[in-house]
Amino acid sequence: MSDQDLFVTKATLASGDVAYEWNVEDDSIRWGGAVDEIFGAQDLTSVTALESVIDPQDLPFRRKGLTDHFERRADFDCEYRIVKADGSSCWIHDRGRAEFDADGRAERMRGILRVVHQRKEHEERLQRLANFDELTGLSNRNHLRDALYQSLVQSQRYDRSGAYLSVGIDKFALLNDAYGYLTADAVIVAASRRLSELSAEDTFIGRVGGDVFGVLMPVATEAEATALAERVLSAFRNHPFETPSGSIHVSVSVGVVCFPSMVQSSFEIMTRGEAAMQNAKRQGRDTYQVYMMTEEQRTFQRRSIAIGEQVKEALKEDRLVLAFQPVVGTPDFEPTFYECLIRMRSRDGSFVPAGVFIPVVEQMGLTRLLDHHVLDLVVQALEQTPGINLAMNISGLTSSDHSWLRKLIRLVERRPDLAERLLIEITETAAIEDIDETGRFVAAVRDLGCRVALDDFGAGYTSFRHLKSLRVDIVKIDGSFVYDICRNRDNRLFVRTLAGLAGGFGLTTVAECVETAEDAAILVDEGIDLLQGYYFARPTVQPPWLDDDADEAAVRRSATTGLAVP
Repeated sequence: MSDQDLFVTKATLASGDVAYEWNVEDDSIRWGGAVDEIFGAQDLTSVTALESVIDPQDLPFRRKGLTDHFERRADFDCEYRIVKADGSSCWIHDRGRAEFDADGRAERMRGILRVVHQRKEHEERLQRLANFDELTGLSNRNHLRDALYQSLVQSQRYDRSGAYLSVGIDKFALLNDAYGYLTADAVIVAASRRLSELSAEDTFIGRVGGDVFGVLMPVATEAEATALAERVLSAFRNHPFETPSGSIHVSVSVGVVCFPSMVQSSFEIMTRGEAAMQNAKRQGRDTYQVYMMTEEQRTFQRRSIAIGEQVKEALKEDRLVLAFQPVVGTPDFEPTFYECLIRMRSRDGSFVPAGVFIPVVEQMGLTRLLDHHVLDLVVQALEQTPGINLAMNISGLTSSDHSWLRKLIRLVERRPDLAERLLIEITETAAIEDIDETGRFVAAVRDLGCRVALDDFGAGYTSFRHLKSLRVDIVKIDGSFVYDICRNRDNRLFVRTLAGLAGGFGLTTVAECVETAEDAAILVDEGIDLLQGYYFARPTVQPPWLDDDADEAAVRRSATTGLAVP
């Protein structure tokens, strides 16, 4: 054995990896390293023998990787499962490179095999957590919403109807208080099983949250949906659950919504289903209600569809642009960063008010698409103007959108000069809806070097524990507590309390919706770090840092408030 071969053998043994050299012409393989630890006592002296222990489901991917490598010189880097001598399976990472003769034919290939079983199990667990409810094993809210989206698309494409049932356990809070969480969890699990037993094979069931389940019927008429609702009611009503506290009778209320005629997005399906379910509870519980549109709602829907089409056209034609509003420091009112707000320009050059098209964007499920577009625009603005700091808002949906986070990583991971000047704002109410998911999102964003702000702080009454666990950098106090603070003593006390809470965690505070000099002066007195509102500037599509009149406007404000401006 040569010194080089000895070095490779010792290195692979130390790392637990396996090195191989494959002679393509005679199909023989020479191994080095911890071969027995990976494969066990198996005779694997050829690729044919190696393929015999690769999981049949994974073998096509390995073969395709080899073909791409031999024919197109693509990197050979793949993962697959092998069956060991004791019958257990193990995930392997295989990476190698071939040597080619003068005619371009592969002569031999060398590579390394590495066991990645623990990592793959961890990834699979994360995937389960991302898509499934740990208690019941059913799909979670996000996974169910994705399934609803796919069913809605199919319904619209093939002109067929589907239905969604929102099933809520009646008086669950009382049950939880009376028997404790162990019994309450037992009821949740039993309810999930009963729903699964009652549903057809093509029915998709998920736990939306707490005591509410969603049942998706991808292809169903209203009559079929209400028939299932009646079976569900009867099954819960007539058959008690066995729990650690004994037999417990439980009833449910059901909301039914049909699509696509009643809705335009998966979000709307779930919202209207839950609204119908709550209406059933108000009707006395243990019953179902079908969501029905009023004529006014139908008119609004037709108008929303038209606006939604305008938004899609504006996206294609680059007529969705940014407007910038400064966030200024105290007491000098010097802009610290600019919040980016989306505006839609009509073909005639006028602007559609945000209050007209943003609610439609949310209603029709275009929020993620819009947030992707805004991210592109904001990063482009950061690239074009070094030295400015920009903030952008994202929706609660986007904070759990892995594709948006991957795009952010792709755009700024290797650009610390951009990342450190980007602030991501997420609303408090969206953050506390799934505090663990939000915490992971915030951590990932901050790891990139970006900052994170909790918007509308105070609207959702975040607890001290939640505020600490989110690890945000900035809190923006909800404008409802800032408005008219000079005359509203309750608002002033509330702002003082929230500012003290944020300060205790070392967070920067921003007061939104500052409209008068008096309000600005009070907020400065209360120790608020940054201010934002119409008093300083309205959002404008013309970048304010290019405005020659900005300093003059600041001087006028200084004269009004008595606060110095450089």
